[in-house]
Amino acid sequence: MAHLVSSTSCSLKISTTNKAFPQRSGHGPTAFPSSWGLQSSRIPYESLVSRREKHQRNFIVQSTAVPLNQQVPTQAGSSSYQHSNGSTKMQRVMIIGGDGYCGWATALHLSNKGYQVAIVDSLVRRLFDHQLGLDSLTPIASIHNRLRRWKSITGKNIELYIGDICDFEFLAESFNSFEPDAVVHFGEQRSAPYSMIDRSRAVFTQHNNVIGTLNVLFAIKEFREECHLVKLGTMGEYGTPNIDIEEGYITITHNGRTDTLPYPKQASSFYHLSKVHDSHNIAFTCKAWGIRATDLNQGVVYGVRTDETELHEELNNRFDYDGVFGTALNRFCVQAAVGHPLTVYGKGGQTRGYLDIRDTVQCVELAIANPANPGEFRVFNQFTEQFSVNQLAALVTKAGAKLGLDVQTTNVPNPRVEAEEHYYNAKHTKLIDLGLQPHLLSDSLLDSLLNFAIKYEDRIDKKQIMPSISWKKVGVKPKTVVA
Repeated sequence: MAHLVSSTSCSLKISTTNKAFPQRSGHGPTAFPSSWGLQSSRIPYESLVSRREKHQRNFIVQSTAVPLNQQVPTQAGSSSYQHSNGSTKMQRVMIIGGDGYCGWATALHLSNKGYQVAIVDSLVRRLFDHQLGLDSLTPIASIHNRLRRWKSITGKNIELYIGDICDFEFLAESFNSFEPDAVVHFGEQRSAPYSMIDRSRAVFTQHNNVIGTLNVLFAIKEFREECHLVKLGTMGEYGTPNIDIEEGYITITHNGRTDTLPYPKQASSFYHLSKVHDSHNIAFTCKAWGIRATDLNQGVVYGVRTDETELHEELNNRFDYDGVFGTALNRFCVQAAVGHPLTVYGKGGQTRGYLDIRDTVQCVELAIANPANPGEFRVFNQFTEQFSVNQLAALVTKAGAKLGLDVQTTNVPNPRVEAEEHYYNAKHTKLIDLGLQPHLLSDSLLDSLLNFAIKYEDRIDKKQIMPSISWKKVGVKPKTVVA
């Protein structure tokens, strides 16, 4: 199995299940099931397995490495809990999608706080870049090198389970091996534009997200009934109603009768619709099976650095700036750095909730440390500030001027189907009540983001800046890179 790792001082323990799923280390080609409807390259599996085992396999990988002298200070946190018999135990947190943008930052943060952490990931996000010809602004090390570097710096081990949570056999083995006390579920295709490329990507998004979440719910029910599910939702589930957005529920009076009901959903893409389906399934299983769950309806995340990712370049997080996976503020900062006009979609009045990646990890930790009760389905709106696209463009223009950048703005045809001027007032008090200390968008942070983009300017592909996916022309495929 030498093909799994690069050459470093590291030992690996690998177990396999019978069903198929490949592993990908770094950015090279890999094989993925053809049923996904995604073009992929094939590696010669005959050289990897015996003739009677030519089927693809899941890999469960646990990485360890020899510690170096460099250490990171561990902050105190609520990483242990007390059993009914009075004994205490470090909480075991499984992070599904831990190789992704939010998941990687969260995995390091919780590990640093003293939680026992395991990452479960199919590594498919890396394949998306390969297929669409995209790349993170930041160089991203392989997941194995990431974890070895974290171990060498901190002495802390993060377990790694490589496989597809849509394969219940793999997920069940992961649950029974790690025995999580909490599951943080980031393991979903998270891009609205990606879900609107064509039929196969729309189907993949719905299947991956909805079936994967259903499998997690069944795994909790069958193997870890007391496990707390912390699920990343999205503020996009609500849409842009002409009334205040409450946190998950709304009390209404109709024909003289009053009831508290789930807040109405107005999803605006196949991705957002998958999140709505997730919320309904989680709410139902909490009621029917007594599962405890917290749905974090997150706003748009910006930034790249956390205390942990700054320790070494191999711990870098993703910084997406393209029209498929890049979010507004990150994209604007990259555009400003290379002298490209800021691309404001339509009228620019689209208003959303935003938060720093450092607040994402803080919110997840607060949810874990303050779990829902059995049978409770909590909904927290996870953002710290609201901005329109025009407001973000103005902030980046001002910050760029301080750095000597001549930042221009251009209004481009909106590829999405959405209101471009609307009322937007979303409540977000529950996480503040639990102790969230927000990192608000400031001039210094914008300076940092712009300087970060300038630092990696040679990695910017200007062809990826403009939007290429239209909601009204779904099915018109962008150029796909074939290995």
